[in-house]
Amino acid sequence: MVIMKVTPLRSTHFLKKRKKKKKKKKRLMEKRKLMSTHQMICLQNFFFINNLYSAEWLRTDTRRTAVGLDLDVEALNWCMENNINKVGADAYSRMSLFHGNILQPLEAKLVKFEPQELIRKVSLTENKDNLESDEGESTLAEGSSSSNDEKYLRNHLLPARDIVCAFNYSCCCLHQRSELVLYFKHALDALSKKGGIFVMDLYGGTSSECKLRLQRRFSNFTYVWEQAEFDIIERKTRISLHFHLQKQQKKIRHAFSYSWRLWSLPEIKDCLEEAGFQSVHFWLRKMQDSRDMRKTEGFGVGRDIKYEEIKHFQQQDSWNAYIVGVA
Repeated sequence: MVIMKVTPLRSTHFLKKRKKKKKKKKRLMEKRKLMSTHQMICLQNFFFINNLYSAEWLRTDTRRTAVGLDLDVEALNWCMENNINKVGADAYSRMSLFHGNILQPLEAKLVKFEPQELIRKVSLTENKDNLESDEGESTLAEGSSSSNDEKYLRNHLLPARDIVCAFNYSCCCLHQRSELVLYFKHALDALSKKGGIFVMDLYGGTSSECKLRLQRRFSNFTYVWEQAEFDIIERKTRISLHFHLQKQQKKIRHAFSYSWRLWSLPEIKDCLEEAGFQSVHFWLRKMQDSRDMRKTEGFGVGRDIKYEEIKHFQQQDSWNAYIVGVA
């Protein structure tokens, strides 16, 4: 007697779905392989801030270039005067700064600087004998948005960026989901499709949804992070940063204040995928309990805790995450 095992017929829809899933998995594997071998040369920063990241990026390899975009032209000027000049004169030719809205990046204008004046500043900084004669002089007073049409970002030829980053929880400045998706689409458009990645950060935990005041003391100043009451319907809060300057015996309250919407990790993932990113990855670390962080000294607290790529993470009092979208 022969017993035959009959395999149920599978629908065409199921087979197509499985084939599509295999193709997607193969593409992601190819992307990961490409990312591991591709040399990262071009970096772009949204929400430019001061920007130490770009300065360090340029310093570590003379082939590297950087692009910065920010709504505050003063922040762009400050970066050039205080960070990029420490890299060396050649850094100015490898840095392109644009003044504009991250939701309309193509309308951003190239910020003009006087190259000879900037190079002179670097030379004087390197020559200690001439420091006194240059004291108090701002070389970037003439830095301003270019009025030339060809200097708009849309008309400026730039290489596809290998990395686009937006740190300091800057995504929280965007309150509407449609804005967040649009922002992510612009980031994706700027990226190289040969292993380009978008990196951002986010914080969370039970302590992030209530009033909170954290104080961190350094040798010459004290930094205070103050979080206002949290609106659970709109998921909004106000963050204020205060500084107490020891030497000057001066307090600067509300040096910076932000109205933030605290996005969740699943929301960020959904928006990145909707924008067109091929895959999204999370690196998280548990932060020290906020009750132990009320008053701390310097940056030493919790520095030994490493970030790990994860797919599941139990809620904590406080956590910090890096989110990576692969183009």
